[in-house]
Amino acid sequence: MSAVGTAAPYLHYPADSHSGRASFLGAQLPPEVAAMPRLLGDLDRGTFRKLLKLVVSSLQGEDCREAVQRLKASADLSEERLGVLLAGTNTLLQQAIRLPPASLKPDAFQDQLQELCIPQDLVTDLASVVFGSQRPLLNSVARQQGAWLPHVSHLCWRVDVAISTSALARSLQPSVLMQLKLSDGSAHRFEIPTAKFQELRYSVALVLKEMADLEKRCELKLQA
Repeated sequence: MSAVGTAAPYLHYPADSHSGRASFLGAQLPPEVAAMPRLLGDLDRGTFRKLLKLVVSSLQGEDCREAVQRLKASADLSEERLGVLLAGTNTLLQQAIRLPPASLKPDAFQDQLQELCIPQDLVTDLASVVFGSQRPLLNSVARQQGAWLPHVSHLCWRVDVAISTSALARSLQPSVLMQLKLSDGSAHRFEIPTAKFQELRYSVALVLKEMADLEKRCELKLQA
């Protein structure tokens, strides 16, 4: 006696909270981002746009070392100041891009940068990268460069009943045979009693519900 079925993987994107309020920068403000406001005070917008273009090109996988040296010379920036600004801008963009657009709205993004005392015109330039036409390409490059663990790509299951066995306690007891195929091409098979399968099913359903509830709460905080 058997039954066969399939299941698809569940995808979830996390959000962070900061001092009771959700922040795309995480629970603790990265030091390179915290150092940015005092270094942006007398930086003209044209120079910042060149710097921002370099960071975006770097995120897209380009070698920008020579361009960085040219910017350092033309803008008369110290190596330390330029390094902190590049690192801070890179971290800020990466943290924003890792969240799906539905979880981080433009208004919330700009409000959080203004709270860091980043000048409004520079906030506008940063928002144009995170929410502009380059976002799909940045997402694609991030997925290609990211280190991901294998995930479940396919799941098959079958219920079997043992008609006879040397272990009389298992006679006529159903069991669930499962086979998992992972994204790296590997496959894993295992057998569990129906009682344990019900425990597994309940635990997975509970975790998915808690993840969905958490995602909804974080999205509401990010949009506030």
